[in-house]
Amino acid sequence: MVDLIKHYGVFGVLSLIYEKVLTYFLFKQAKIIRRPFECRGKQNIIVGKEFTTGRYCRFEAHGKHGEINITIGDNCQVNDSVHIAALKSVIISNNVLIASRVFITDLNHGGYSGNLHSDPLVICKDRPLTSTPVVIEQNVWLGEGVVVLPGVTIGENAIIGANAVVSKNIPAFSIAVGNPAKVIKTYNFEQKNG
Repeated sequence: MVDLIKHYGVFGVLSLIYEKVLTYFLFKQAKIIRRPFECRGKQNIIVGKEFTTGRYCRFEAHGKHGEINITIGDNCQVNDSVHIAALKSVIISNNVLIASRVFITDLNHGGYSGNLHSDPLVICKDRPLTSTPVVIEQNVWLGEGVVVLPGVTIGENAIIGANAVVSKNIPAFSIAVGNPAKVIKTYNFEQKNG
């Protein structure tokens, strides 16, 4: 407790205790969800053991009551101002680290692929929502300000550099950066380097 007080101060420790108690009532298995935290569609969200958040996070599950739209695995850490929005499915596996200001979504207002072509004259908010699942596999690190768009799978142990926009799948054991995100390195298991 003395170390906590040295690090956070007395009021900071009291705030942590308060947030821990509230976390228990929101998501019992989570470690701590810091406030403010906005959660829409809580009944459609599952979080794993030891899940933690920073402040100002927003989770939105827009699916039908009873279907799981957002799944977050064990030992995941989500930092400040992360926004996750799902209509059908966003799956974040175990041991994922998400930096601040990250946006992850499986939905769009309208669409322009396949047989679906939204009328550009229709007001954006009135276009039908479309959804393509997002999967973030285990032990992924999403850097500060990353955007993960619908239909993307990020392979295990991948690293996505700060401010990257992920619009296509990223293979496991790779590092991707930029807008749009492109792989710049892949771990070589024979040489044991990138």
